[in-house]
Amino acid sequence: MLRTLVLFDIDGTLLSSSAAGRSAIRRAFEEEYDRLDFFDAVRFDGKTDPQIVRELYHAAGHADRAEEGAILALLERYLSHLEEELEARRGLVNPLPGIPPLLDALEARSEVCVGLLTGNVVRGAQLKLSAAGIDPARFRLGAYGSDHADRPMLPAIAVERATQLFGRIPSGDEIVIIGDTPADVTCGASLGVRAVAVATGSYTVAELQEAGAHATFTDLSDTDEVVSAILSLAIT
Repeated sequence: MLRTLVLFDIDGTLLSSSAAGRSAIRRAFEEEYDRLDFFDAVRFDGKTDPQIVRELYHAAGHADRAEEGAILALLERYLSHLEEELEARRGLVNPLPGIPPLLDALEARSEVCVGLLTGNVVRGAQLKLSAAGIDPARFRLGAYGSDHADRPMLPAIAVERATQLFGRIPSGDEIVIIGDTPADVTCGASLGVRAVAVATGSYTVAELQEAGAHATFTDLSDTDEVVSAILSLAIT
């Protein structure tokens, strides 16, 4: 019987894409703008793809472009570029330390359901995971940036999708989000979700602890300790 829903972020948590996503979005914007001096004003980590595009349009001084149709059109171009950027980085897009054995260990537990909670749109998530040698089919469900542009809305979407698998609505500390940003740590707060944070992205252990993570790691290479933290949070 399923008792724990474990939801992984992708970029900076499961894998490193060697900045393929950023380069792909940049190329998509280059099709609209001659100069991208506004580009570095927007931080990407911890956000959904639609949110990033919306903020980039605002930074460019074109808030009028930050509407659904234009955002979706740009993301379609982004996905085309992302395939090329990932292919150009063949061998450089890899799982982060400890990820393959951690996924194996969690999948071996009949009470655990492993899923995704990511700001990537669905196709972007699939492309990145496949490029890193992680089969997207390993994740039994997911909530994505293509489901909602606001990250705090994603945990509820994942929970709704888990209901059929669990035969009930998982809630509270039955749900664990694993991520590398404060946004990953806080996005499930309204549902009482637990968070395990890892400093393999752009944030330090101290910053992730300050955000309220129940357990923090420099990386996820100690499988036994990480599984213990996910299932019981005995480690702080």
